[in-house]
Amino acid sequence: MTTAAHKFKLKKEDTVQVIAGKDKGKRGRILKIIRDKDRIVVEGVNLVKKAKKKRKQNDRGGIIEIEAALHSSNLMIVCKKCGPTRIGIKMEGDKKVRICKKCGEVL
Repeated sequence: MTTAAHKFKLKKEDTVQVIAGKDKGKRGRILKIIRDKDRIVVEGVNLVKKAKKKRKQNDRGGIIEIEAALHSSNLMIVCKKCGPTRIGIKMEGDKKVRICKKCGEVL
């Protein structure tokens, strides 16, 4: 059974805010989008400790902290004017642009 991944309105490099979970309220930049699992990796959010093996002579091993993926439903895009908001889509000529639902500003 394979589930179809839904279309994301969020894109890489967008600034998002966590709206649910242990890191609620934190903001960060999107680093990676995992479409088939509906998950997103955000910079500095949902940090987990991971044991890393030493690979080369000068490489450091040990316990490191990396960002784990969050579900896309727990994130909201941040508008520069009004903060966390939903995304709308508007046609400008023949091009689609993402807009803030609160103030109408192009994101």
